[in-house]
Amino acid sequence: MKQNYRGLAIALAIVAGLLILFMACCTVVDAGEVGVKFHKWSVKDNEYGGVEGTCKGWVFYNPITTNVFTYPTFTQRKQYETFSVNAKDASLFEMDPTIAYRINPEKACDIFTKYRVGVKELEDGYIRTCIYEAYRTCANQYTSDSLMSSRANFESDVRTRLEKSLMAEGFMVEEFTSKITPPKSLLAMIDAKNTAIQSALKAENEVKEAEANAKIAVAKAEGNARAMKIKADAEAYYNRTIAASLSTMIIQEDWIEKWDGKLPTYSGGNMPLITLPTGK
Repeated sequence: MKQNYRGLAIALAIVAGLLILFMACCTVVDAGEVGVKFHKWSVKDNEYGGVEGTCKGWVFYNPITTNVFTYPTFTQRKQYETFSVNAKDASLFEMDPTIAYRINPEKACDIFTKYRVGVKELEDGYIRTCIYEAYRTCANQYTSDSLMSSRANFESDVRTRLEKSLMAEGFMVEEFTSKITPPKSLLAMIDAKNTAIQSALKAENEVKEAEANAKIAVAKAEGNARAMKIKADAEAYYNRTIAASLSTMIIQEDWIEKWDGKLPTYSGGNMPLITLPTGK
């Protein structure tokens, strides 16, 4: 009975040992990664410095002499702290870059052979240096005013230079954006310039408004004058008409007031003649 238990224990120990050995000698490279298999102590002086090549899926190796290093091949995003660079006229600008990039699987061996570090170390080392160098070189081609007025061109120049340096090493730039902060003195000048432009536009608008109001007032005055003239002409015409209609009545009234009540006499067969008063 004791021999049976001892045999079972030995079998379990062998299985556990094989399982541990299997786990130590095997790793899995996920679909979103690329594995680099390399020898810890290479006796061959080849172009990859002991690197066998890339691998995926289940990878078996000797953990004593060999290891597998993995790089993610999906998009990585990194936001950096502020960079300070000088423009052509020595003005100090602050840049806050954000980069999205991927590692080219075909270049994974080259990257590992050259740097032997992971993604985080690459971001804080080589990639950061490339970004700063692109900023520094491109900023030296712009004055403060031209950099502010041509931000799109500046960022395009920076990205072109950055892509050239990173792609040569196996990094593909997906996105690259910058927040550009000019020096405070330049910001004050820009604010003053904008204030002056706004004041000039306001004064110009006020002049135009005054001219428009003046034209409106003149038009109203001319309209009122024409209206008054028409009204005066109408009143004059009315007075003349009334005066003409009243003159005959006034003459007759004056004749009646001066008549003594006697009719004129006549002789013969002739009709009597009525002599009207002369008004004297």
